[in-house]
Amino acid sequence: MTEFHAMPDGRRVAYRLTRGADAASPAIVFLPGYMSDMAGSKATALFDWAQAHGRTCLLLDYSGCGQSSGDFADGTLSRWRDDVLALIEATIEGPVLLVGSSMGGWLMLLVALALDGKLAGMVGIASAPDFSDWGYDDAQKAQLEAGESVYEDNPYGPEPTPTHAAFWADAQAHRLLHAPIPLTCPATLLHGQADREVLWDKSMKLGEMLASESVVIQLTKDGDHRLSRPNDIARLLAAVDAMLPAA
Repeated sequence: MTEFHAMPDGRRVAYRLTRGADAASPAIVFLPGYMSDMAGSKATALFDWAQAHGRTCLLLDYSGCGQSSGDFADGTLSRWRDDVLALIEATIEGPVLLVGSSMGGWLMLLVALALDGKLAGMVGIASAPDFSDWGYDDAQKAQLEAGESVYEDNPYGPEPTPTHAAFWADAQAHRLLHAPIPLTCPATLLHGQADREVLWDKSMKLGEMLASESVVIQLTKDGDHRLSRPNDIARLLAAVDAMLPAA
């Protein structure tokens, strides 16, 4: 069942929550990618697995996405980070295991840095930190700096994918890969070597910059960006399960 959390400015953030038997066990929080939502295949598979195994799992739609209110054009990493933190504060008392896909992998890091003692671990799927820096050419960056939106071909649908100037400017202020990232929790980074949207060297760089001494990077040679085939989903669930104490 979808529920809604009211933000201070009146926005309503849609979420789904299943509670496990052990409140002390980390709650799984899934962070979808850019223009994605909690109805995606990875989110749904993770939620169903959590229900079947008595684990707590939180899914949400960022403001302006899916069933949440707001305009997508107003979305930024800062706003979506605050959505996630508000939902965690409202629904989860114990530790948190963050799972982030693509842009959600960047957001995962920003949320993790704000969680402090509640962070139990992270699982990144084709994580894309700093894509505002390396994901656009000079002409596109000039457009964005001038306050214009950039539209690109969408490999997953007929409508072009927009990047709005406000999102890009905010994202540039949240770049992380230029310095050590002070996160010491266990982390598993999953990436496909056939990913044409986020090259797998981004996960290698992220693993290098994390302060944690417990970082596992799993590469799938024929894996694409989505990593949503049955074997990819099984690998994700195994990575999440390995982060959790025995039920």
